[in-house]
Amino acid sequence: MTASPQDAAKSDSEFLKATNYSGFRVEGGWKPIIMVRGDGMQLEDEQGRKYLDFSSQPSAVNLGHNNKHIMNAIKAQADKLAYVGVGFGTDVRVEFTKRLQQVVPENLVKFNFGNSGSEANEAAVKMVRTYFAREGRTKIITRYNSYHGWTAAATQLTGGPRRMATETTGAFPGIVHVPDPYCYRCPFGLKYPECNVACVEFFDYAIKNEGNVGAVMVEPVTGASGVVVPPKEYLPRLREITEENDVLLIADEVLTGWGRTGEWFGVDNWGVKPDMLTTAKGISGGQFPLAMTATNGAIAEFFEKNWFPLSGTFSAHPLGMAAGIAAIEEYQKDDLIPRAKEMGTYLGKRLEELKSRHRSVGDVRGLGMLWALELVKNRKTKEPFDTPQDYLAGKTLMVSKVASKMMSMGIFVYTGVVSHLIISPPLIVNMEQLDRCLGVLDQALAVSDGEADPEGQS
Repeated sequence: MTASPQDAAKSDSEFLKATNYSGFRVEGGWKPIIMVRGDGMQLEDEQGRKYLDFSSQPSAVNLGHNNKHIMNAIKAQADKLAYVGVGFGTDVRVEFTKRLQQVVPENLVKFNFGNSGSEANEAAVKMVRTYFAREGRTKIITRYNSYHGWTAAATQLTGGPRRMATETTGAFPGIVHVPDPYCYRCPFGLKYPECNVACVEFFDYAIKNEGNVGAVMVEPVTGASGVVVPPKEYLPRLREITEENDVLLIADEVLTGWGRTGEWFGVDNWGVKPDMLTTAKGISGGQFPLAMTATNGAIAEFFEKNWFPLSGTFSAHPLGMAAGIAAIEEYQKDDLIPRAKEMGTYLGKRLEELKSRHRSVGDVRGLGMLWALELVKNRKTKEPFDTPQDYLAGKTLMVSKVASKMMSMGIFVYTGVVSHLIISPPLIVNMEQLDRCLGVLDQALAVSDGEADPEGQS
């Protein structure tokens, strides 16, 4: 099919808007900027304008754009063997698996590969339900303030407004949501530490009262839903609760893995060993579609004698395996993960300074190189500028206004759902680049300050 005269007259941006979907938005509001080049912290559009990436896109490009080592590894593998079905082994898959064994929690012994975080979480759910099929333990418990992906099961696992917009009653039954460790807006109206971490104890209540629960799935630190970092007791106690109730614990490390929180994986911050771990994004430095679902020995042994319910045309793709090896080498080469913890301390301090100067910043929270600013209209009452309903209706949110201002000043920042700016720069960021991004953020917050209630200061 050839382009119509009308299409030929459109700009590239107009053409894409007319012919492509963007996703997770009312499509009429999409005005794509055409990017043509990436290098390290920097992106360049078709007009030659350059931008520093303050969020690693959706917290994926952990090693920067067009990482040369990963690119060369992909090219070399393509010259050798570009594709073979998952039923075959490859030498590059052997090598990548050996590298994974060095970095994942030691109790995780077997790996399934896919192409996205959504697939990894979908795989985890299917494996749990097959594992407990004879006992009828099909329910999965997740949290309201969460994001687990866009496929059928992953959408139901998600607790936020993205699920509200797409779920159909009974489409994927057996998903139960519970409250979050969201101390800034505690669902129980309590204060830490006097609360005795009631949010984690609620899991025990839910498991016992729901019945037929097979697993609990949590992000160690929530990602797009606002970077909620749990109290220090939370994950260790959750591990105890799941073990006491013979329920599997799944760590969704799609975003929090690969150095993002200052450790290889988010659970490592608390010394917790989950029964299953899912990950994507930084596994290939964001340079190739690749995801992984890892399991403990008991699950692996079960599938030695029971039919395994997963596979895919591009599972364990040789180019993805090569990208994964090169990414691990890059994380290790310059001690990027310990550096992320050190740089994260500096980043958090600077963001707290911004909070002290801007009345529209209600909360700052984060870990390693994963942080969020929560913007509020009234700091005293914590009234937000926008609601989930505004998001689903396609309203221009306050975080989008601030992000647009930053983009006009040469800095990209990712907007979370619904009131958050997600600050998660590539782990390769240097101090000069970080300070420049923070300086632009400081200026752009004048947009939200201008619409905040001047009387609403705490």
